[in-house]
Amino acid sequence: MIKRLFLAVFPHPMLTLILVLVYVLLTNSFGINSWVMGLVLGVVVPIATHAYWPDRPRTPKPFKLLAYMILVIWDILVANVKVAFIVLFRSNANMRSHWVVVPLDLKSPEAITLLAGTITLTPGTVSADLSDTGRCLLVHALDTADPEQEAKDIKHRYERRLKEIFE
Repeated sequence: MIKRLFLAVFPHPMLTLILVLVYVLLTNSFGINSWVMGLVLGVVVPIATHAYWPDRPRTPKPFKLLAYMILVIWDILVANVKVAFIVLFRSNANMRSHWVVVPLDLKSPEAITLLAGTITLTPGTVSADLSDTGRCLLVHALDTADPEQEAKDIKHRYERRLKEIFE
């Protein structure tokens, strides 16, 4: 009964949370008015669009997803410093730029999209293409000595965690 009521008010709880946070951040005001208006939007928009999401993916393992998001934010911060160091103190002759093919074990389109987005968000790497079969991801690395090790690092650091979350 309570679960049904909760889903009636919050049909997409993650979307509600994201809408509230985005609204508060966009208004750049952390007062009660911003939080209330964000909550109103966070409730009204998902209810109004609920009919258009019949096969929406469920939020799998939200605590593991939160831990993954914290890891990605940390990696983005560290990569920013590394890329700044490369840009400021290395010459182009010392740059070890490579294309890296990352074979994927992920099957969920949401997980593959999140992996590609994570790679692109992290400075120094860009997801360039997904194979036709969806089994390999082409990544450009700004500076890596060993492309195979870079692929292993991506699989271990990100893909393994996404597989735990989505599959």
